[in-house]
Amino acid sequence: MSSSRRKPRPHRVVVLLLEPLVGYDATIPSAVLGSAQDSEGRHLYDVRMASLDGGPVQTTTGYAVVPHGDSALLAEADTVIVPGTRVPGPRFDGVVSDELAIALGRSRKDARIVSICTGAYVLAAAGFLDGRRATTHWQHTETFRSLYPQVDLDEDVLFTDDGDVLTSAGLSAGVDLCLHLLRRDHGAVVANDVARYCVVPPWRDGGQAQFIERPVPVVDDASTSTVRAWALGHLDKDLSVPVLARRARMSERTFARRFRDETGLTPASWVTQQRVRHAQHLLETTDLTVDVIATRAGFGTGASLRKHTAATLGVSPHAYRRTFRGRESRSA
Repeated sequence: MSSSRRKPRPHRVVVLLLEPLVGYDATIPSAVLGSAQDSEGRHLYDVRMASLDGGPVQTTTGYAVVPHGDSALLAEADTVIVPGTRVPGPRFDGVVSDELAIALGRSRKDARIVSICTGAYVLAAAGFLDGRRATTHWQHTETFRSLYPQVDLDEDVLFTDDGDVLTSAGLSAGVDLCLHLLRRDHGAVVANDVARYCVVPPWRDGGQAQFIERPVPVVDDASTSTVRAWALGHLDKDLSVPVLARRARMSERTFARRFRDETGLTPASWVTQQRVRHAQHLLETTDLTVDVIATRAGFGTGASLRKHTAATLGVSPHAYRRTFRGRESRSA
């Protein structure tokens, strides 16, 4: 086969294991990204694990993980992922050891840098998060802020995407972030296929705020879940708070409060999120015009859709469609 027709190599992901390691976090990239395949069954990602010295890494729950190699693997990585860890310097003192600094310095300048859960401490200590929006496990936000005031920490979200640096909230939010990476790299169809294989939702509604412990009085068993399910099938309709509250048979004030408690988002923010997601799906999988997609997704006009895709995705609908249609043709 000529070099011009040679298939691209899988995207190389290196997961840097730091002791004491949160073992659950460390397995997420392999389970999610490692499951992704193209239409011909080829793996889209090559996921490797590395420790600082190549030796086994002890987890916080009593077992050790044997990596593929030492930190020299970082030099080959397109994406570097740091899972949750209690490594002392970043977690408690706001600094990285010389050994860890040298290891991180082996990463390519154009590599994408990702953290899961308390791996954000490592990225912050190494300076990757200075002036950037980031998140970590809600339980550790107070400590994180005291150590790293230069980071724009958002404890309400499941993950953040700042282009070449991404962070996730605690534990299972690493699954949400890896599925987001799949959507960003290869589109919603690939991400949804992997989510089905892993038996997880392709996108969880709301943010981390819904899991934070807070004294919320429970008046009765009423929930907004039924109304949310209805709204997903009627994104092109009026989904204002008065309309949704009437369907839920609640006052607008009670509905808005309960909705936020259950999802971590206001009703308006949640509806916009669902509409953008539906528009992404239609842009990837149909040849409908932008104006038609805007109507079906509930934005009304192409101008409104362009405004929301630019704010949420950073690109226009046409640019988004070209990106994923181009990837389909290149992999065919």
